[in-house]
Amino acid sequence: QVQLVESGGGLVQAGGSLRLSCAVSGRTLATYAMGWFRQTPGKEREFVAAISWSGRRTDYADSVKGRFSISRDNAKDTVFLQMNSLKPEDTAVYYCAATNKGTMGPYDYWGQGTQVTVSS
Repeated sequence: QVQLVESGGGLVQAGGSLRLSCAVSGRTLATYAMGWFRQTPGKEREFVAAISWSGRRTDYADSVKGRFSISRDNAKDTVFLQMNSLKPEDTAVYYCAATNKGTMGPYDYWGQGTQVTVSS
């Protein structure tokens, strides 16, 4: 069983930056592709970014390209989401997820989420 714990969320002004972390336990991170998703009340969860197990492939939603960057440190079993130039519409609960089926998923394991609030 894989456990995922997100951290790093908070309140930031528009234009600011945050770095989310996802700590993985239970299985070695190196065998899993990892993704970040986000959800706001009343809306479906949406894809934000993903990274292959090796780190050589990354994918991003169009809405975050050029502003967000996903990375991983397999030695520390941690995945990161660096978020720059944040906008109020980035406000959401951000979830980390893991899959052994490639960056396109489906994703099998999910964290509890961390709140990101961007003020205008």
